[in-house]
Amino acid sequence: MFQGLINNAKSAVSGLVLKYVARASVAVPFIIALGFALAATTVMLVDRFGHVTAYWAVAGGLALVGAIAAIIVSAKEREEVAEQVAERTDTEEVVSDATAQAIVQTPIALLDALLTSYPTTGISGVRLLSRNLPLVLLLVMIGSLFWPTQPEEDLQETDESLKPNGADEMSTIRH
Repeated sequence: MFQGLINNAKSAVSGLVLKYVARASVAVPFIIALGFALAATTVMLVDRFGHVTAYWAVAGGLALVGAIAAIIVSAKEREEVAEQVAERTDTEEVVSDATAQAIVQTPIALLDALLTSYPTTGISGVRLLSRNLPLVLLLVMIGSLFWPTQPEEDLQETDESLKPNGADEMSTIRH
């Protein structure tokens, strides 16, 4: 029953493994050549500076290459983490905006639907709300946490005379 799915998974995995084996087989000659170049450099340094100094120079060179590689890898990891945090923050902002909008619009929509359906439904709804007053108050308090405090137009306003680095005439704090 699942034989086709299993065969597809096997072929996908084997294709992936073969691709990485092919890449590794290309890298092997270069790694061997790097080893011979390192040996030749070491012999040349031994002839010119002596055994101890040559080996210290080779060790220092390899340590420098390793430090540079570690810095590059660390920087790439930080970039990836920063991208993940930015994506997560962006998603959280979208979700929180949508949630706030839904909380603001839901009571109005429910009230509209309740009052337009039947007058008796409105009365029974008031009775239901009065019986569950603590729950209604809790929902109102939670909704007020998401209620926007300023209109979006006020948030977008900027004063051209104020500079963002604080170098304007009105700033009291000087850096």
